[in-house]
Amino acid sequence: MALPHIDLLYSASGLAVGFLVGLTGVGGGSLMTPLLVLLFGVHPATAVGTDLLYAAATKATGTLVHGLKGSVDWRVTGRLAAGSVPAAALTLWLLHRYGLHSPAATAVLQRVLGTALLITSLALVFRPQLIKFAARVRGVPTPARITALTVLTGAVLGVLVSLTSVGAGAIGVTVLLLLYPMLPVSRIVGSDIAHAVPLALIAGMGHWLLGTVDWMMLLSLLIGSLPGIALGSHLSARSPDAVLRNVLAGVLVLIGVRLVIS
Repeated sequence: MALPHIDLLYSASGLAVGFLVGLTGVGGGSLMTPLLVLLFGVHPATAVGTDLLYAAATKATGTLVHGLKGSVDWRVTGRLAAGSVPAAALTLWLLHRYGLHSPAATAVLQRVLGTALLITSLALVFRPQLIKFAARVRGVPTPARITALTVLTGAVLGVLVSLTSVGAGAIGVTVLLLLYPMLPVSRIVGSDIAHAVPLALIAGMGHWLLGTVDWMMLLSLLIGSLPGIALGSHLSARSPDAVLRNVLAGVLVLIGVRLVIS
């Protein structure tokens, strides 16, 4: 019986990205997908599909930890999923309908990915200012309005994640902080991670059916990412959040501009 071929370069990339995800809480899709596209020359559709299942596997561990600690608000998670799951299914159907591997589709996916990275970097850099601004200008929202906006946020994330594998972390957490300012940050992060698991799994399985998942690449990435996430999580409490957030945002800007203009 032949053993699977493990690519150590992919494993090293998984280790590095996993470490950053554990350290900062965001950046998995934002870093892994463009890394596969720009450094390894992987087709954007294959990079997105493989990264989605990579994210589902790694964030499932995070969900388990947050769930055991009681830091998941399943009501918020359910509202997000009510928007994201149908939106992801519709997006995947459109990708199947219009194809993924034509030169035009490749160019569009690459530019959408670059734009998503730029939006993510803005959400990271200006998160504190956005929260303060929202607290000053908004009135008291009704529960029905908060629910509707949460479902809408899920729908936007469903489209964005299905196309690019980017957005569920930085963008999702930022919007939830605006919508639920009284909820502890740990529960916001836990709820967002819990929502990312079914979204990434559904979108990733859809890409698998479309033929855009490289299973050997996925295995190689996971071999590196799991110890990386453990190490980054262990060191996260000792690292200054603002510095890490701005460094990650700067990296995303550089990658996003490179993808948009290429």
